[in-house]
Amino acid sequence: MSIEHNQLRAGLASSLYRPLTDTEVEKIVGEAFRVLEKSGMAVYSQTARDALQAAGATVDESSCRCTFPRGMVEDAIDSNPSSITLYSRDGRNDCVLEKNRVYYGTGGTAIYALDPDSGERRPSTTSDVALNARFVEALDHIHLFTINVFPNDIGNRDDIDANRFFHAFDNTTKHVMGGIYSMKGLREAVSMSEIIAGNAEALRAKPFVSFITLVISPFKIDDNYGEMTCYLARKGLPVVVPTEPICGTTSPITLAGNVLVHVAETLAGITLVQAVNKGAPGICGSVGSITNLHTMDHVGGAIERGMINAAVSQIAQRLQIPLYSTAGTSDAKTVDVQASYESAMSSLLVAMSGANYIHDIAGLMETDLTVAYEKLVLDNEILGMCQRVLRGIEVNDETLATDLIIEKGPGETYLTDEHTLNHMHGEFFMPELANREKRESLTPGHDALSRAAATVTRLRRETPASQLTPDIREKLLADFPNIKTQS
Repeated sequence: MSIEHNQLRAGLASSLYRPLTDTEVEKIVGEAFRVLEKSGMAVYSQTARDALQAAGATVDESSCRCTFPRGMVEDAIDSNPSSITLYSRDGRNDCVLEKNRVYYGTGGTAIYALDPDSGERRPSTTSDVALNARFVEALDHIHLFTINVFPNDIGNRDDIDANRFFHAFDNTTKHVMGGIYSMKGLREAVSMSEIIAGNAEALRAKPFVSFITLVISPFKIDDNYGEMTCYLARKGLPVVVPTEPICGTTSPITLAGNVLVHVAETLAGITLVQAVNKGAPGICGSVGSITNLHTMDHVGGAIERGMINAAVSQIAQRLQIPLYSTAGTSDAKTVDVQASYESAMSSLLVAMSGANYIHDIAGLMETDLTVAYEKLVLDNEILGMCQRVLRGIEVNDETLATDLIIEKGPGETYLTDEHTLNHMHGEFFMPELANREKRESLTPGHDALSRAAATVTRLRRETPASQLTPDIREKLLADFPNIKTQS
């Protein structure tokens, strides 16, 4: 492996930030088991209730309340895969979610985009789905594409999923993950994926697509998400069962109480997946945050959000369940200093915790409502810096260079030594946007935001190239006439 490739490689391991002690981790895990056994979940999907009851849950049909014996949850944890690979279509960007290996991606299903021409916020469209996928394909430090914008130009709810997934597949070979808006749409997205893979067995063997359902805080699995989770579990495709408790509204206001709700709720989702199909690839999820105490709204850029998700990361590693986490979000309304420092702080914290797949980490702002293309590019550079931190400092005879230090002695320079030449390109992260030149050499457009905007312009001007073979693309458009093509 070359130094240059090593600098960019994904899946680095990290346990550099651990907000919980081992004792505290065990305490939260035990309390999560107790919550599920004593209070349980309201499960509004009949299919899900039947599967849970068959697996050992106590079900009250009149209230739809399901309580889970501790042993049932422990069995689900044991049967859920501890390593899940989210494959790319070209094999170059596979993401192996296990232990404390870290990958980054987009996410959020924002309903707005900052228009790169006018700078104004506008409703996002299918064109934004396609353009975001193209950007992810081009940006080195974003490892997979979680579909991050909503196509407001698609009026029929049943057509949303086919359009989102088609335009994702058409514009990136990286793994595609997405939430779901209807059962019909889910079936179409799965069918589309099977066509691309060749058949259902090929897709299940190397899934280049995964899906997000939802546990609704506090402690509810609704009918639609319950049915979708069961469908995906039967299919044997990776399904994320995330939860989004907010401190003070849908969870206790304390960070510890919020972490407990996170763990209990997402374990309920994992238990459902395993109740339907033992061994199916379930991914637990951590998305929650804190409350703006002035308005009681959700806060996206709070540092506590990073702390919460880092704590859940520790617990997921203790349970050996792959984790879908959250970082990189901001409450800023423009791509400004706030957008950068809020994103950078949470991105670094959660990456240092060893969270397996960190979504929302590029492009999102305005409390997860808006995607900005300049921020997507800026966040890519922030993630490159995070990767450098995760690489750490390699200590061996070669990197210490003790003999060279002794040989050189006091007062000598190392600038022209072979050791310097061998390591100069791989030891440091080299930014493309940050300006490190002296003031006297500055030219117009030297600042990072201007450089990010120039990158956006360059990527937009490139002629779009389909990442699907012509025959597959034609078949998908023929089989799914509800897909809106780009002009």
